[in-house]
Amino acid sequence: MKPLSQLFSLKKTEDSSFKSFEENEEDREQIRITYYQSGFAASVKATGKPIVLKACLQNLYMSFEDQCRKQKMEQDRLKQPYREEQEKNRTELKKSETAIGIYEKKEQDINDNMDQIKNEIIEVKRNPDKYGIEEGKGLKAQFYIGLILLLPITLYVLVFYISASYSAFFKEFSNDSLTAAIFDADAFTNAFKASWLEGVLVTTIPFVFMGLGYVIHMVQKGKGIKNIFRLVSLFAITFLFDSLLAYIIEKKIYEFNKTTESSPYNLNIALGEPEFWMIIFAGFVVYIIWGLVFDFVMKEFENIDKIRAFIRGRKENLLNLEKQKTDYINKINDFKQQIVIFNGRISELQSKIDGFVFPVKEYLHYHHQYKEGWFQAIGTELALPYKEKEELLQNCELYSEEHLSKLNLIDPDFQHLVYSKN
Repeated sequence: MKPLSQLFSLKKTEDSSFKSFEENEEDREQIRITYYQSGFAASVKATGKPIVLKACLQNLYMSFEDQCRKQKMEQDRLKQPYREEQEKNRTELKKSETAIGIYEKKEQDINDNMDQIKNEIIEVKRNPDKYGIEEGKGLKAQFYIGLILLLPITLYVLVFYISASYSAFFKEFSNDSLTAAIFDADAFTNAFKASWLEGVLVTTIPFVFMGLGYVIHMVQKGKGIKNIFRLVSLFAITFLFDSLLAYIIEKKIYEFNKTTESSPYNLNIALGEPEFWMIIFAGFVVYIIWGLVFDFVMKEFENIDKIRAFIRGRKENLLNLEKQKTDYINKINDFKQQIVIFNGRISELQSKIDGFVFPVKEYLHYHHQYKEGWFQAIGTELALPYKEKEELLQNCELYSEEHLSKLNLIDPDFQHLVYSKN
């Protein structure tokens, strides 16, 4: 096996000159020839016996593996991809550790905010003034007084506009009903007796004015010139509607009392009649009072409900913070899992770096060169009948395949085999 010694001496020379096999084609060719010559000489000496080939191949593999372990520069070159991958994993590991620190800080901030909100929920009941909330028995008393006043005024508005709208649109005046021109006690009943549509119209007109009052209350919450114009417009619409009702009712009264010498009814005549202004003030002024009381009651109710609204808002904040906290915790757990994965990869790569890399393709190349030399010697140097040579070659091929099969190197789809250090 002297050629094998020459082979490994070539490898040592290559290592000392800092050149790889791929960079030195002359050495590669010399190594190939050496493998070939070694196989040829061993075959001649062993007369091509398959059992001897098996031992030679095992010895060849063990010698090649041992030499690979001793070649530091070549091993460093082969391990370089694993070192680079290890550095990438360490970089990702540091990123994950930094991310965990960031999200843990965020989680702590959320915990502090949640504790503060919980304290505010308890404190606002004891000291509402601290949070700019006016709360006390006085506010509740004002609310209930306003509500008690609002109910009869609302009833008055209903009765007035039902009667006034019936008198303006449907009522026919007579001697016994002239004194009831403004208020008709039977307006609701008579309207439904005449037609259900007439009754619905008369009944719903007061709610139009109440709706306007609610709109005025909502518009007052806003600020700016636009809201002022809206308020003026709403009051103007209400005043015009009341004026039209008064005009129509006063016209019916005037038409009933006019003589042949009376002038045609017009706006100047209406403005001069006290009944005209009485209807307007009985409707519009009371409506204004109703709107002011309604607005006052709503504001007092909002003041009473401020503590509840404050607590409700804080509880909503707690729910939102709880969701954020859960999200941060999930992200922290995800990064912790990634850290476990990266540490596992780094350890696995380190074991490969501490081990050694076996160049599979390179070994197979020299294995086949050795086998070729062995087979060539059988064909040219051994004086055997043709049939015996064929059987001998077939048996040698079987031992060669068996050798590679035990090493799992038959048609490999990898270039290097890594032996990790345990």
